[in-house]
Parts: sequence; structure tokens; C-alpha cells
Amino acid sequence: MPATLTSLRIRNLALVEELTWTLASGFTVVTGETGSGKSIIVGALKLILGERADKTLVRTGAESCTVESVFQFSDTKVLNRELEEFGVEPCEGGELILKRVFSTTGTNRQFINGSPTTLAVLKELGDGLVDLHGPHDHQSLLSDTKQLSLLDAFADAAALLEKYEGQYQKLNQLIEEHTELSTSEAALEREVDLLRHQVREIEAAQLRADEETELLAKYSVWANSRRLLEVSTQVIGRLSEADDAVLGRLTEIGKLLRDLERIDPAATRFSESHQRAATELEDLAQSLQDYAQEMDLDPERLAQMEERVSLFETLKRKYGGSIAEVITFGEQAGERLRKIESRGTELERLAGEIEAGRKAVQETGKKLNAKRAAAAPKLATSVTTHLRDLGFKKSDFRVSLASLEKPGPHGLESIAFLFAPNPGEPPKPLKAIASSGEISRVMLAVKSSLAAQDTIPLLVFDEIDANVGGEIAHAVGAKMKSLAAEHQVLCISHLPQVAAQANTQFVVTKEFMKDRTISQLEKVEGKARVEEIARMLGGKSDSALAHAKTLLAAG
Repeated sequence: MPATLTSLRIRNLALVEELTWTLASGFTVVTGETGSGKSIIVGALKLILGERADKTLVRTGAESCTVESVFQFSDTKVLNRELEEFGVEPCEGGELILKRVFSTTGTNRQFINGSPTTLAVLKELGDGLVDLHGPHDHQSLLSDTKQLSLLDAFADAAALLEKYEGQYQKLNQLIEEHTELSTSEAALEREVDLLRHQVREIEAAQLRADEETELLAKYSVWANSRRLLEVSTQVIGRLSEADDAVLGRLTEIGKLLRDLERIDPAATRFSESHQRAATELEDLAQSLQDYAQEMDLDPERLAQMEERVSLFETLKRKYGGSIAEVITFGEQAGERLRKIESRGTELERLAGEIEAGRKAVQETGKKLNAKRAAAAPKLATSVTTHLRDLGFKKSDFRVSLASLEKPGPHGLESIAFLFAPNPGEPPKPLKAIASSGEISRVMLAVKSSLAAQDTIPLLVFDEIDANVGGEIAHAVGAKMKSLAAEHQVLCISHLPQVAAQANTQFVVTKEFMKDRTISQLEKVEGKARVEEIARMLGGKSDSALAHAKTLLAAG
């Protein structure tokens, strides 16, 4: 088994205050009286698998609800590559940890191995981990798309289907491009005029992707050149030109220091420091003089820069939010113009590619059809065998393929599951069957037929055994137990015949404690399990207890 759900932890979800549930592989059943809270288990699983959260599910009095699950994998190499693409932490020790937190304020957070993630990522990951069938989920079996995917899984046609769908998509893109290029002459001429104007306008600007940043930096300086010139001139004056200029004062200070040096030769270091300071200030004055001359900007040059900046803004308003986007737009417009102007050659090329694409679709479609046609009667026979085990002793199940007038997105044919639950009736599409009990058993038969091909590790059945009883209920349990050889199976059930065949049984109870109602989950073994099966049979009489022991022994 590729993965096993080993634990499920729930805090403040509906009637559950806190629950840590440890699970094993194989067939696990959850039972309990109506209204005890069995559905909360399935609700928690749905939340951890990315279903939208309803803040009303948060337990009254609590601010938030938390659901956390741990899946144990035998090999995480493939999974870790997928997690890396999602941008989350890899698994450690073979454990995948999923966590969901939502609050009464509507805040919704989800984590994979401790890394924050999106609900969409959680759902995509969850779809590959758990296959959940509730009282209404079997309705998906009525979908033509679902029936086709089930047949393809049985036929091992996934790779061929992927190839066909890629070819079909490419063919439609070519046809769409050909149609666009074959539009009316007047419309094309109008488009050509617009494209030529756009391309000329962008090309005339002679843009560089990095030019805008450089220009704006220079423009910012030169646009403030008057103030910069004024300030730098003031500094130059105070350094060298004013009556009390700094450099003049430094000359006087130099004479005094030389007098000091004549009296005390050790004072030479002061003169040296003075000379270095004077030199640096003279350099500063000269640099500022050069800088001021640069600020004396030609008004014509400034006007040119203003015009360039204005052009950039105009082009960005028309063609993109940045100069790089404007350049890209121009390249795309040029390519479109080239195709239209040489549309005769382009249409001829597209026509050739369309013809080749149609042949490829037909060729792959025929191979896919052959696989489906070979698998359809085998799937029908397998499902029929399982259906007879489930009480439909003389039922008729068929997989019908009908050729489409033209290739479809998933192949050259349509598919229909036909079913006649009773002898003497012609098989009809499943959509025509009213009984949900019948459809749920058909779903169980199909899942049993596909057990070897189904890669989803955990199968959850939420009371899909409704509306059945007696020997049929026993057969339903046997099918689930058989599925547990290939998958981890979790079943929420009210049928003792099903519960007795599980490897492990848990009971949900509802208690009133400290003025609050609390749902609890407890594993039952030995005498406790016999008593729970007896309760499901209708009581704890001696006959019910004896019957319970018989069921458990047979299971």
C-alpha cells in the first residue's frame, strides 16, 4: 500500500472538543447511534482534503477549529517532487502532515508539513490521497465523463488518452488560428492599419528596456539644476571667494603653524595635517566648480529630456505598464502583422499542419478506441460478477461505446454504462435508475473491479450501504473487506453485517458533560465489540449477543 492514514486529530469541530484518532491499515468501520456524530469524522476528512470551510462548524464557545492528519508513505520520492513544485517542505520519516485551521471570523489557513499553502494545493494533493463516497457521491457514476475515466483506468489507457488530448488541443489551436487569419478582408485591413501604426510608433521610439531608469535619474537631477547650481555656488564662495573664505583663513592658520614649528620642531605634524586639510578643501572647491559648470544645462537639452519622459508615459498608457512590456507588445504586434501580410503563405502552412493534426488525432483515436473496445466487455463481465455477489443475481451490466460524428476532446466515441437490475428488462443508462441503493451498489461493484488499477490509497464509504440489509449487507461488507487488500478502507456504517467484517471497529458516542454535549470516539474489542454489534442488531438480548458473535466469527 503506497500510503496509510495513521492519525486524525480534531479540535473544536461541531460536537467534538478534542479527539486524536489512531488508525491502522486494512478495513476500519465507524459505528454509533443516529445523531451521535459519525458524520463529523467524514466532515473532518473533507476539510483536510480542501473542502470549503463553514465557520458555523466551529464548536460553540471556541474561536477556531483545527483538523490535522498524518499519512505514512513507504516511499516519498515521487511525493516530495510534487511537494517541491507546490513550494512546501518535503516529508520527513515518510510522514505527510496536513493541517487546516479556520476561525469564526472566517480566517482560513492550511499547512503541508508545516509550510503554509493554498486551499487549491491542499485539494489537489487530497484528491490523490482519498476517494470519498458519501450518500450522494455515487451520483458521480451517472456522469459520462466519470464513466469514461473508469473505463480508461480499467483499460490502462491513461498514457494514450493524454497523447490524444494533447493532439486534439493542438489541432483546435491550429484551426482557431486559421479561422482568425481567414476573417473578412475589410476587418483584416483595419487590423493591418492599426498594427502598422503601433509597430511604427514603438519602433520610432528606439526603446531600450533599461533606458527609462537611467533617463529618469538624469532628468530628476537636471530638472532641479537651478537649485543645485545655486547651492554649489554658495559653497564655492564660502570656500574660496568670500572675504572670509575658508581657504583664506587656512592660509593664515598655516603661517601661525610654521611659527610654532620654528620654535618646536616636534610640532611639524600639525603643519602636515594642516597641509592635507588645505589640499582636500582645494580639491573640493575645484570639484564643486566642475559640478556647477555641468549644472549649467542647455534648456534645449532639458526640453528634449522632458519630451522623452512624456513619450515613455504615452507609450506605457497605450501598450503596457513598463517600457519592457511596451517592447514586448511591439514584437508581438510585428509578428501578427508579418503573419497577416504573408497570410497566403501562412494559411497554406496552417492548412498543412491541420491536415497532419487531423491524421494524428484519428490515428491515436483509433488506438484508444481499440483499447476501450477490448476492455469494455471485460469491465462489464467483472462488474456483473461483483453485482451478483451484491444481490443482483440476474442483472445485466454493459459498457456501450458509440462513435461520434467528429472527434471529441476525449476520443472518437461516447460511452454509457447500461444496467438492468432485473431479468426481462432491457439495459438502460444508469441515469434512468431511480434507486440510490442500486446505484451505490453499482459504484461498489465498479470500485471492486478497478481495485488493482486504483492508485488512491484511502477509500472512504459514508453510509453508501443504506437501503440494503440481510445477505446483501453481508456481501457489501465482504466487498469492502476485499478492497482492503489493495487499499486502506474506512466505512461509516449502521449495518452489523458490514461492521462485523472490519479489521477494526470504532464507536462514536454522544455524552452530556459540564452542560455541554460532546462526541467521543472509542475503539471496541472483545466483549465491547460484541455488545456494539448486538446493539446494531436491535438490542443486547442473549439472541442478539449470540448473533453478534456469529457475525464476528464469520467476518
